[in-house]
Amino acid sequence: MTAYLNHLQSSDDLVTTYEATRAGFVALALEKNRRATPYVAEARALQAAANQVRNPADLLNVQGIEMGLLTAAGLSDKSLAHLTAEDKIDAINGLIKNFLEPAGANFVEELVFRFLLTRGDTLGGSMRNVGGALAQRKLTRAILSTLTIAGQSYHWQHSKTKKWIAMTNDDAEIELSLRGLSWESDLGRRTLIYNLNIPLVKSNVDLCLFNLAPEALPANKSSKIEPVEVEPYTIALGELKGGIDPAGADEHWKTAQAALSRIRQAFADAGHSPLTFFVGAAIERRMAGEIWEQLQSGMLSNAANLNEENQVASISRWLCSL
Repeated sequence: MTAYLNHLQSSDDLVTTYEATRAGFVALALEKNRRATPYVAEARALQAAANQVRNPADLLNVQGIEMGLLTAAGLSDKSLAHLTAEDKIDAINGLIKNFLEPAGANFVEELVFRFLLTRGDTLGGSMRNVGGALAQRKLTRAILSTLTIAGQSYHWQHSKTKKWIAMTNDDAEIELSLRGLSWESDLGRRTLIYNLNIPLVKSNVDLCLFNLAPEALPANKSSKIEPVEVEPYTIALGELKGGIDPAGADEHWKTAQAALSRIRQAFADAGHSPLTFFVGAAIERRMAGEIWEQLQSGMLSNAANLNEENQVASISRWLCSL
């Protein structure tokens, strides 16, 4: 039986429900609060230090708050790398003269507000990709669960160190820092890598499943791998879209569809035809119809709505069985 029929009976099954949309927005809000926690703690530390002085000018003499003052002056962490020591002093002096001194006795409150304003911009930037991060975590946890209940051991790659780590009895929250997974199946070694730049496709691919051991992938050291090395070993490539806002659903699908078309064409030109699949959080009815048509025609090998637990579990089992 065609794999997608294990969890889909019609295009209606792919449509994101109102309840799922609402839950998705709540999840984003909770994640935003989680990510904001360090910034709030920093603001409190800055406030405690600033309360030691009687006037704004004395802030220059307080040790250990320079970064806080620079942030309050409106400078992002990235911008600081391009500034000289003199530039930084000028920025802090400008903050004191133009904003803190006019605030009078409330200068500490003004300082903290401006610090949080800049940190809010930083948080907003990180939140633009949070939907994708949450989607990756959810799918990863489903795949880990599939392997675990099958008694299948695995190794996972840390997203920052790029090191491969052996499975342990306690794998709680490893999806927060996981970039890849590798396991031994009855059909051979399997390695799943997220967000990999494949030169053959000339773009980043969200999910890549290879018939290769991790050490055979130069991706251990780089985000790129040579097409000659992966063409014969590529099993499946997929797009994962975690944005939950219905207003952006159509755009997400257009982007994913274009990416999957490029993948199929690039590999076809090289004489290969890996399976392709799509997993999305926001799927509107018209999109669902298009996805269903592609599934029935064989253009897409599988698809799932990220909000439906049984669909995520089913597509995870499918990936682990390839």
